[in-house]
Amino acid sequence: MTRYATALASATAPLALMIAAPALAQSAVAPSTNAQQSTAQTPGVQRSTSPSETGQTRAAATPVVTSYPAAAAGDGATMGGYNLSRWAEDWRVMRDPAKRDDPLDRLKYLPLDDDGDIYLTLSGEARLRVNMTSNPNLRETPHQRQDIRRLTAGADLHVGPHLRFYGEVAHGGISGRNLGAPAATLRNDLVWQQYFVEGNTTLGDVTIGARYGRQEFTDGPNLLVSQRDNNTIRYTLNGLRAWARGSKWRIDAFDMRPTAYGDLGTDDDVNDPARRFSGVTFGVVLPEKLLGGSKLYLDPFVWRRRNKVGAWGGRIGPATRWYAGARLWGDAGPLTIDWSVNHQWGRYINQDIDAWQAFFAQTYRLGKSPTSPRIGFHVDYASGGGGYGDGKLRDAYAPFGNNIYYSYQLSLTPSNLIAVAPNVTFSPARKLRVTAEYQLTWRDSTRDAVYRANGQPFAGTQNVRDAKIANLTRAQVVWTISPRLSFTGRYEHLAAGPSLTKAGYRSSDFFAGWLSFRF
Repeated sequence: MTRYATALASATAPLALMIAAPALAQSAVAPSTNAQQSTAQTPGVQRSTSPSETGQTRAAATPVVTSYPAAAAGDGATMGGYNLSRWAEDWRVMRDPAKRDDPLDRLKYLPLDDDGDIYLTLSGEARLRVNMTSNPNLRETPHQRQDIRRLTAGADLHVGPHLRFYGEVAHGGISGRNLGAPAATLRNDLVWQQYFVEGNTTLGDVTIGARYGRQEFTDGPNLLVSQRDNNTIRYTLNGLRAWARGSKWRIDAFDMRPTAYGDLGTDDDVNDPARRFSGVTFGVVLPEKLLGGSKLYLDPFVWRRRNKVGAWGGRIGPATRWYAGARLWGDAGPLTIDWSVNHQWGRYINQDIDAWQAFFAQTYRLGKSPTSPRIGFHVDYASGGGGYGDGKLRDAYAPFGNNIYYSYQLSLTPSNLIAVAPNVTFSPARKLRVTAEYQLTWRDSTRDAVYRANGQPFAGTQNVRDAKIANLTRAQVVWTISPRLSFTGRYEHLAAGPSLTKAGYRSSDFFAGWLSFRF
């Protein structure tokens, strides 16, 4: 463990220096709301894919029982009572009939005993989405249109304060034009998307708990792990997650395998035998006096990802990749930051792995209201090199991160990538939120390929020696029609640079729009 501790310390050191920088509040330019919520609001700037979490605040839903700040406990942001992971919602407030606005609120708290300690919470979502893409896969081919349907239903059974059972089913459908062979995460008749049992108890001032089964996992930087709400069928893992949480600290340990989805029904969705993801994530609430008054969190982590069928440079073989790093995030007055650094090492077939990633997003609120305009930028680095060589493999890799952060049409990923993007977010109307961003991207190594969201290379780009990948113009509009109903629209123009065009790839336009109804 000495080697791992040294790597963790080296990856965390740049963040520690930044915490101590007294001029930070004056020198950083940025966009967002308070940090726990902002990561789910501004898609070009912050790091979540939820379209409806910008809605009006309803009855204040209390998150899952924990002494550690719930928004920083690694279960995603809960806004207006809703979370991307529906089990992270707590609707006990609906025990009071005066808090219910309509009949659907009754479904959020259904007592099954006289005392109300045993109760059921029902949830669901219906989403209708259309994607339009010119030159799909950046090839000069006819436009692609995807008409996508998502239906989910979940049940959360609480048996007293210390035991719960959660189950969730989903259906995904797709039709359209020039579809190719849709993945099972887009077309699937029926999926047991999540099912787990969870228990917790309190020992003194510490809450301990564990969750076992199929579940969503989001504990860590969103660019490394995320729910991938862009998919119709969500990304889930199978196994154990356990935690201990005090008032100012936490530790989470996990050991899981991804779900390998078939596309027919519930019988062909299995635990992936080739991949395994495990590790430990820590959390610390930093003193509020930092930076003249702040609400900041530091989350160091050590993870391991094993893959028997890893692929780089046209080769397939076993890979073990370790991650050691930390995330610093939160608010300092009108400034919101989301910074993380990690070092990756291990072995791929006959190559040693030596890779780095660094993500720095910052926003600045131009006013006192949470919906005031925000300006900001993000700068991101993911090392590259060795994917097509026999030296060290320096290509960084995210386990299952939020790839729409770099490209709505999933043409980029944080492998062999440098990105700089200024952005602005504003609300032209009370229920409307608009984000605009201009992103410039380059390769770190011109002797390695340009990689897309599935981790696969754009074939031939490894033979081009230009660094520039593309410039992207992006915009998103979120209209919160009601607390349950929202509309999201997205546009992206990817202007291909010489790294792509000299290998035969083209520029592309992408439009997407969807209605989402949740209860």
